[in-house]
Amino acid sequence: MNAVVEVGGQHAVVASINAAMAATKPTQYLTFMLGSEVIAIGILHVKEIIEYHSITPVSMMMACICGVINLRGAVVPVMDMLARFGRSASAVTKRSCIVIVEVEAEGEHQVMGITVDAVNEVLDIAPSEIEPPPAFGANVHSDFIQGMGKMAGKFVILLNVDHVLFIDEVGMIVDAGALH
Repeated sequence: MNAVVEVGGQHAVVASINAAMAATKPTQYLTFMLGSEVIAIGILHVKEIIEYHSITPVSMMMACICGVINLRGAVVPVMDMLARFGRSASAVTKRSCIVIVEVEAEGEHQVMGITVDAVNEVLDIAPSEIEPPPAFGANVHSDFIQGMGKMAGKFVILLNVDHVLFIDEVGMIVDAGALH
């Protein structure tokens, strides 16, 4: 919302107080475990968290795509986050979950599932407590990291969900599922 204010006989558009407050207001992040690391994604990307259950494999997909699940009649691709980062998948335990997220890829919204070892909590992290992603070198996808959140003297990796989950093959899975 913008307000129009007259300044010296001229009209100037001033951003609303709400927009200014949003820049300093803490943002909520869902934290979860991938192996021994605490990772977080913006809560606005999270649609729901479901129990880990059978995933239907899809042949000839990238190793990080586990397959698909049926979520209330919709075909939802599921990505193994550890495999996406080039690691071996963790064993499925009673704490393993599928986090259903909504991402934007090439201007379109897509729903995907990501496997995590355990969901921890929702944290409020103020923008002043977020550091830019460190420069790791050419071999690491630093564009996957939105920033490093400082919480109680430790860092939490804040994922850039739209970059991490962007894979052309995921769109092909959804399109193929819609045809059947």
